[in-house]
Amino acid sequence: MFHLVNNPVAGSLPLSALVAALPLLALFVLLGAMRWKAWQAGLASLVVALAVAVIGFRMPVGQALLAGGEGAAFGLFPITWIVLTAIWIFRLTELTGYDLVLRRAFGSLSPDHRVQAVLIAFCFGALLEALAGFGTPVAVTAVMLMALGLRPIKAASVALVANTAPVAFGAIAVPITTLGKITGLDPATIGAMVGRQTPILAVLVPLMLVIMVDGRRGLRQAWLPALVGGLGFGGAQFLSSNFFNYQVADIIAAITGALAVVILLRVWQPVQVLSADTGVSESVLVTAGVAVGTRTGSPASRGTGTPDAGSGGLAGASRLGSGEALMAFAPYLIVVVLFTAVSFGPLKTFLDAHSGWKFAWPGLHVADAAGKPLGATTFNLNLFSAAGTVLLIAGLLTALLYRVSLSRAAMALVRVVVQFRYTILTVVSVLALAYVMNLSGQTVTLGVAFASTGAFFAFLSPVVGWIGVAVSGSDTSSNSLFGLLQTTAAHQTGISPYLLAAANSSGGVLGKMISPQNLAIAAAVVGMEGQESVLFRKVIWWSLGMLAGMCVLVFLQSTPVLGWMLVK
Repeated sequence: MFHLVNNPVAGSLPLSALVAALPLLALFVLLGAMRWKAWQAGLASLVVALAVAVIGFRMPVGQALLAGGEGAAFGLFPITWIVLTAIWIFRLTELTGYDLVLRRAFGSLSPDHRVQAVLIAFCFGALLEALAGFGTPVAVTAVMLMALGLRPIKAASVALVANTAPVAFGAIAVPITTLGKITGLDPATIGAMVGRQTPILAVLVPLMLVIMVDGRRGLRQAWLPALVGGLGFGGAQFLSSNFFNYQVADIIAAITGALAVVILLRVWQPVQVLSADTGVSESVLVTAGVAVGTRTGSPASRGTGTPDAGSGGLAGASRLGSGEALMAFAPYLIVVVLFTAVSFGPLKTFLDAHSGWKFAWPGLHVADAAGKPLGATTFNLNLFSAAGTVLLIAGLLTALLYRVSLSRAAMALVRVVVQFRYTILTVVSVLALAYVMNLSGQTVTLGVAFASTGAFFAFLSPVVGWIGVAVSGSDTSSNSLFGLLQTTAAHQTGISPYLLAAANSSGGVLGKMISPQNLAIAAAVVGMEGQESVLFRKVIWWSLGMLAGMCVLVFLQSTPVLGWMLVK
């Protein structure tokens, strides 16, 4: 049994924290400064983490390798399983031409790219985050934005930044439910506190998206739908998490935000429509894997007009039939229905009882300083209730609805696996890195070092969550790792434990966009495999800027200035 120690390097917590930070520094330097490919940076940083674990934290070599093995397995299931099946569903729409119909359907709401970014990346992405999470929103919305005419790098960047405010309540609020279990706090109260932090992000993020799409002109001309969508989303998220049910906060918020924008568009349109992103051509989109062009016999070519690449819509979009639009949205409606079915009621109860297998990872024995075995050494192979399995069923139903043969559907899935092989390697290596750092005590040491700052820890507490998500790519994982640390620090400093627990989750969502696995997913789906470092530099400042704002908010909530915002 390997026991975690907070200060293994010369008995010094500061020195141990510096050593523990080496894998993270290696990851960010290799990815951001030296511009290595994500899978290369991930593997190199994994080697550094293993060395730190064995040499600095005195973890037996076998235990360190087993920890990395469990992380790699978690990277394959459920994360890679979710991503591949989500992308496969979109590929089925490409096979039949319904991706073009979907493009026209969104174009019929508004041909303006800035408005489309709010509707698709923010509102629709939030709905996907609420139901699936684990990178699904980035995978789906980045491709949809690119199909509408945005450049690949812009589409990926917008999708990454948009996937922030909904993350804390993602996957039916699993991160908050997990946080409650880890800390012993009431998850509903934690959700209410998070609902007094992330709605502020929700108001700001759509404004950031229109800036990313069209700079200052975008803010001048499209601030109104961005603000309306953000206020609708943030208000609904606050009300649901505080007065209704925190588990469905994102579902209600996503629908409310989208409806608010759609209603606005009935009486308002921007004075200048941005419907073409200079330099986007049909060849770029085809290279990226989104075939933009008329498909013989597809719905997009049966008397509904000719595709106009990069225009944000198709010629003849006004003739789009309601039946075609419904068929184009059908895969996502199926996804919503299936996830709703498995998330509530008797089916959820049945799947929870018969979801698969849960077992201790063979040979891995790690305990905390008090001698209590860590729950992270238990692997949950919930094959039947996993989001990826639900998406697989949704894909099979989509293939049946679109009359795609089983062989063509299977070949499409195989092509997805081949295309994203380096993305899979990135996800596996980064999750192995996260597990090595977690189970050797490196991340806990970093957290304890932050907590030693006393009352100022209220300012730093979101940073702890940010680090956890930046490494693991999961707000759930970050809450599992640092939740108890946050509440312990709260009791030591006299700060509200609900405030710091919520800060861990709210700060964590801002690390999502720079996590290597999310960067790899975004780069892969828009045809930028191996260019994750470019995306990293595009979004890192948005991440740091919002993190600074969250730190200030949490600190002020810990003082009389904004203390009235605390859940009583």
